[in-house]
Amino acid sequence: MTPTLAHVADFLVEVGAPISIGETAHGLRRVVPITGGVVRGVRLKGTILNAGADYQVISPDGFTRLEARYVAQLDDGSMLYIENSGMRFGPAETMARIMRGEPVDPAEVYFRSTPRFEAAAPEHQWLTRRLFIASGARHPDRVELTVFEVG
Repeated sequence: MTPTLAHVADFLVEVGAPISIGETAHGLRRVVPITGGVVRGVRLKGTILNAGADYQVISPDGFTRLEARYVAQLDDGSMLYIENSGMRFGPAETMARIMRGEPVDPAEVYFRSTPRFEAAAPEHQWLTRRLFIASGARHPDRVELTVFEVG
C-alpha cells in the first residue's frame, strides 16, 4: 500500500538567538530558544508558547541534526507537547549563511523532520496515533514547518 500525505497545519515557530555550546565530539552543539509562534490549519490551530528549544548538532560540512521540543496551546485550550526530529543540509555557502543568521532561499536547503505529539485531551488523541512528516524553511527569526499526516 502506498502512503498518502494530508496537510495538517503550518507551524510558524519563532526563535531566539542561538546559544553555542561549542565543538563537541559530535560537532558544533547549539541550543536555539523557541520563543512563540502560531499553528494554522484546518485540523489544528493554536499558539506556540515560549517554552522550548531546538537542540542542534552541526557537522563541519554543515549537515545539521535537529531535535526540537516545545509546547503549543490549541485554540480550544488544550495543551500539545511537540518533539520534532529532523535534518537540514544544503550547499556550503548556504549553510554558512544560515550559521551567520542571514536569510536564505528555502529551495536551497533540504529540511525535513518527523514531528511527534503528546496530548491529554481526548479530542486530540488522533495526533498521538499517527505518523507525521514536515517540510521546513529556516529564516533568521523563525522556522516554518508544513506538517503532513502520513496515511
